[in-house]
Amino acid sequence: MLERHLLERPAKIGVGANRAATAASFIEKYGYVDPRDCASSQKNCINPKVGSHLKSGKIGAVILDDGMQHWSLRRDLEIVMVNGLMPWGNRKLLPLGPLREPLMALKRADIAVVHHADLISEQNLKDIELEMRDIKKSLSIFFTRMVPSYLFEVGNINSKIPLTAVCNANVLCVSAIGSANAFVQSLQKLGPCSVNRLDFNDHHSFQARDIEMIKKKLEELEGKFNPKPIVVVTEKDYDRDPEILMHLEAYKVLVLCSKLQIIPCRGCTEDSFKLLLKELVDVK
Repeated sequence: MLERHLLERPAKIGVGANRAATAASFIEKYGYVDPRDCASSQKNCINPKVGSHLKSGKIGAVILDDGMQHWSLRRDLEIVMVNGLMPWGNRKLLPLGPLREPLMALKRADIAVVHHADLISEQNLKDIELEMRDIKKSLSIFFTRMVPSYLFEVGNINSKIPLTAVCNANVLCVSAIGSANAFVQSLQKLGPCSVNRLDFNDHHSFQARDIEMIKKKLEELEGKFNPKPIVVVTEKDYDRDPEILMHLEAYKVLVLCSKLQIIPCRGCTEDSFKLLLKELVDVK
């Protein structure tokens, strides 16, 4: 999915259980250039061709997913993302709860991002913000949401279907993601007649038995509603196994594509986020 969205951009995608080792292998393969040095050289006109580092293929920055618990890794910037719908779960550490560290670990963060902020009340947002500031008063906090942009049909990834395709439709949401509620709520806002759901565990790969379960649910819905139900899955679920969803050929199966958007709030905007990133990286 990332490769598709970052096509023709100066970015490489590394996949591996050990994120740091994967990053190191990419740096060894492609080389490294410090973008801060390049920016400084460009500003002082030392080298007019300094922008060519983007074309060189060298790595200028590494972004590690789930990198916070890699304590031995030296990092320039720490961004913590919080699911606003369920910020701390039951507040217990693994295996009794979802937390990998106590909340005091937020002291190490430079920036916190509260995701799905559009789906929770203003009071809950304030409570989350207050709790984080009690731990680290200087923490920069931003708020984000997922904004649906378009759909495409399974089997035709190049099709761009407008979101109105699900308006007045009977929809079955099928997902295997960490926050299925947010996915379902975003579909509900698009104006379907009805929204039903089948949720699987996060990262679950659909098997033949799952397809049969989905078919059974669709047949059940078909007997209750008119018109014929439409299946909608997330882009992440589609990319996990694009082929298996083809076995639902008797029904229309659409993939919802969404973009993350920073919600302007208390002077925090997308522009101020980018500026803060630059400032934090430049001083380290």
